[in-house]
Amino acid sequence: MPGNGTHAFTEPGDYEASLCGAKIDLVVTGRGRFKAVLTWAELRQLHLLCSQEDLASIAYVELPAHLAYVAFPTRFDPPPIWGGVKLRPGDIVFHSCGELMHHCSTGLSQKGFMSFTPERLAIWSYALAEEELVPPPSARIIRPSVPASARLLYLHAEASRLVEESPGIIAHPEVTRALEQELIHALIHCLAPDEDHAYKAFGRRNATVMARFEEALAAYADRSVHLPELCMEVGVSARTLRACCAEVLGMSPYRYLRLRQLKLARTALRNADPAAVSVEDIARRLGFGDPRRFTVMYRAAFGETPAATLRPQQSPGPLK
Repeated sequence: MPGNGTHAFTEPGDYEASLCGAKIDLVVTGRGRFKAVLTWAELRQLHLLCSQEDLASIAYVELPAHLAYVAFPTRFDPPPIWGGVKLRPGDIVFHSCGELMHHCSTGLSQKGFMSFTPERLAIWSYALAEEELVPPPSARIIRPSVPASARLLYLHAEASRLVEESPGIIAHPEVTRALEQELIHALIHCLAPDEDHAYKAFGRRNATVMARFEEALAAYADRSVHLPELCMEVGVSARTLRACCAEVLGMSPYRYLRLRQLKLARTALRNADPAAVSVEDIARRLGFGDPRRFTVMYRAAFGETPAATLRPQQSPGPLK
């Protein structure tokens, strides 16, 4: 997604594919029709992103290894859970490079992201705070002062507003330069060590278990799998896996598995040739033994029947 722009999505798969750089595996947990909006701005040294989703979801995120990221929820009710930690207003997540993490929302949510190279971060922090900042070895929550976090969130929101309402203005070199300088100052003010800041690290053990769990799920993406098999692949007991899923995902591994299988079924139905495959074929391949029960679960999750999804789909237009 080069340059600046905004785009609305009604399919989780299209939404995932549009997030260049980071790899997102999104499982929608809320019922109804999915809708999301992405707004992005590519400044000279900073990349900004604002995402809004109308339904509750769980996202498994893999960040690129060559960039540093900060992220912050900007609109939510109730609070989102990132890496098993419930975030508060004003919290900023400072990610490690190449971070693997789950973040969960339980309703409508809006999140902001900023990315930049570690080299740029070191230059900015030394010039503005006389100390070189580097991405942490594992993600941590930073709780800066209220004015500091409010300033960063305001500038990020203003950049998103300009992209949506006045794209010609934000594309102007002088506007881009001025906005980026303000954002860099606000960012360093939030990240630089300060006695008024509070810090909290994410639990690494649960993150490791959940990363292995996702690897095991990906290995069985094209066929049915049961929980004992997954526990063997992850190398933990069912009790440990249940505890990790409850903390990080807010649900049991079985429910997450089922929601993920429904997502895979939707992708298969959208990509299938109705003349060559049936709903029953796809349902059985993914472990849904009763086609009628599968139809009920599918309709509750996506607001339409599997047969409706299997009909020929119009190709989505390009991002604008």
